[in-house]
Amino acid sequence: MNKTTYAPFARPLYVMLKPAGAACNLRCKYCYYLEKRNLYREEKHFSMSDELLERFIEQYLNAQTMPEVLFTWHGGEPLLRNIDFYRKALQLQKKYAQGRKIDNSIQTNGTLLNDEWCRFFSDNNFLVGISVDGNQPLHDRYRLMHGGKPSFHQVMKGIALLKKHRVEFNVMGVVNDHNVNFPLEFYHFFKQIEAHFIQFAPIVETIDGAPAPWNVPASRWGDFLITIFNEWVRHDVGTYFIQYFDATLANWMHVQPGVCILARTCGHAGVMEFNGDVYSCDHYVFPEYKLGNIHTKTLPEMMYSERQLRFGAAKYDALPSQCLECEYLFACHGECPKNRILSTATGEPGLNYLCEGYYKFFRHVAPYMDFMKKELLAQRPPANVMLLP
Repeated sequence: MNKTTYAPFARPLYVMLKPAGAACNLRCKYCYYLEKRNLYREEKHFSMSDELLERFIEQYLNAQTMPEVLFTWHGGEPLLRNIDFYRKALQLQKKYAQGRKIDNSIQTNGTLLNDEWCRFFSDNNFLVGISVDGNQPLHDRYRLMHGGKPSFHQVMKGIALLKKHRVEFNVMGVVNDHNVNFPLEFYHFFKQIEAHFIQFAPIVETIDGAPAPWNVPASRWGDFLITIFNEWVRHDVGTYFIQYFDATLANWMHVQPGVCILARTCGHAGVMEFNGDVYSCDHYVFPEYKLGNIHTKTLPEMMYSERQLRFGAAKYDALPSQCLECEYLFACHGECPKNRILSTATGEPGLNYLCEGYYKFFRHVAPYMDFMKKELLAQRPPANVMLLP
């Protein structure tokens, strides 16, 4: 196999913003990001300054080569910054836009949403991502407020307000050791709240080098995806959009999947912390993956650096032989490198923790993906798959 090569500047520059760092009003037991506060123990405030905000927006927009630019606000919980911070951001975007169309998306746990926030999002065409792990029993298993109080009803109030103000939203459900056993309850709940764009994020974390107890069992992850797919492919193609299914079809078509974990390479999406530190990826906010700070280096310097390009290429280049010989390599590409915590049967490191589940899923959906691919190539809607007997 040839090593992966990159042409610098051949891809758009994308950096996600953490305006409140890892600060959050929830204490989800499985959260991988709360520990990032330990990186900045000496900091008194986990808040991005106006000066840093302007520096980022100016550099970010000046580095773009495309007419449309996406800003993504993430956390922790980004709504811990007040609305005035985001009003300032919109003013700066206009100041440096130079005719480009700007879109904004924000990922929130939904508990701080109120009428004022939702009017703001509606007036400024924000796409809002809501984290919700299914119906109340499933969600409240792990997504708890400070002191252990459940958060489900607060999240549902937030979703109701988004609908009231006609804010476009999607949902992201974290799949853990418990709710993985209830795939249809999960999916039906999302349909019930009229969430037409759905993302699933399987939990894979380690504690002292061992898999965390709330991790998704690999085989059950495959069953989870298959059960939802079986309903979606019969009733919901073209109406409900599930990121994993869309990305799988894209890989079947040999086009970019739109989600980094199933792409051949990564390193396309960096993250900037509240103090200007830039890291290779949201899941790699560790000292060894720090690319620099925007006060001393420019965003293009960091994101197109040889170091970052090697980080991205390693996603494919570091795959074990078992992956390189797999019939579904084109669909998976080894998934996210952070999940490669196992060794193969021959002792080769780098096997993805979820490999068994993904293989089961791809084998099941292959005939349907083949059909939808043929429909697309014939310029017919892939939703025709629902007509199959």
